[in-house]
Amino acid sequence: MEFIRFSDLCAKGLVKGKRVFIRADLNVPQDDTGNITEDTRIRASIPCIQMALDAGAAVMVTSHLGRPVEGEFKSEDSLAPVAKRLAELMNRDVPLRSNWVDGVDVKSGELVLLENCRLNKGEKKNDEALARKLAALCDIFVHDAFGTAHRAEASTYGIAQYAGVACAGPLLAVEMDAISTALTNPRRPLVAIVAGSKVSTKLTILKALADNVDQLIVGGGIANTFMLAAGLNIGKSLAEADLLPQAKAVIEAMKARGAAVPIPVDVVTAKTFAADAPASLKAASDVADDDLILDIGPQTTALLAAQLMAAGTIVWNGPVGVFEFEAFSHGTEGIAKAIAASSAFSIAGGGDTVAAIAKYGIENQVDYISTGGGAFLEVLEGKTLPAFEILQKRAAG
Repeated sequence: MEFIRFSDLCAKGLVKGKRVFIRADLNVPQDDTGNITEDTRIRASIPCIQMALDAGAAVMVTSHLGRPVEGEFKSEDSLAPVAKRLAELMNRDVPLRSNWVDGVDVKSGELVLLENCRLNKGEKKNDEALARKLAALCDIFVHDAFGTAHRAEASTYGIAQYAGVACAGPLLAVEMDAISTALTNPRRPLVAIVAGSKVSTKLTILKALADNVDQLIVGGGIANTFMLAAGLNIGKSLAEADLLPQAKAVIEAMKARGAAVPIPVDVVTAKTFAADAPASLKAASDVADDDLILDIGPQTTALLAAQLMAAGTIVWNGPVGVFEFEAFSHGTEGIAKAIAASSAFSIAGGGDTVAAIAKYGIENQVDYISTGGGAFLEVLEGKTLPAFEILQKRAAG
């Protein structure tokens, strides 16, 4: 992907004295009293902000927080706790500005945080008048919020249309690079792991990947539906029988390309969905009518691990079993360790996937961990994200 990198502008001395508007993702969780409970997104945004300050820019930063009603300010929607935490982390004053759309007073070397951008009327609908006002505030617009890259809003897309320069900050740039490496020009074989409770929520992803990947590993409730499509009994396991035609179509699409959707050969079952439920290892063909399939078995894990070890590129979205329950966590653990040991380029995303990566301590062995959530899923669906599209368009002139 061709796009302008903010780091390159800074290195070339093109930022000094400029007004820089950074769209960050500072949407952090808070407790009932407004205290920030987890500040990873704030910490992750600091390198871009510091880069702009070091380059001699006048720096404006904004973000969304929660789901405010446009034009209706409430104290719980304020970025005040974020401003306070950012000031602590950067050891400098970070004034918070409200009603900033019509003008911001900020000098070179200064940093201001602009109040929750989703309070601005017209933000979500990418109102042109609002977008032009935002663009008029700056010389350089920096998009550094991958979590919003799938949304065409005034502070993410519209401003990029009309600002003098529109570029990607370091967080967004590394996401764009990783996605390009994994999906645009992957090292083969390309193996995708798509797991989760329902086929319906990821059907478009499965269809899109079926046209591109060499192996499509399914897990969780999705695997149960594919087992059913393969003629296996899955007992009372979670599945979507009405989507069997679609599951069969994915299997056939892969087969037509000489690829495959591996069906589990052994599974771990229980009679109830509970952390303390006794676990039973069974051949996939021996599942009883009252069984719940909660994990893949060791033989299946070994077969999948061998495929992952031979892969050139791995895309991972979703654990393959109920990894939160110890007795049903070994399949996901085996997959995680195989990815960690593989020489493949690996990219992973999604909340449960990130939790599994943390549980098994393989953060440093996965080449890129996406924080995007919905944006990451849309990329897997084969969609072009609005942020990527407009930044590429602006780079092309």
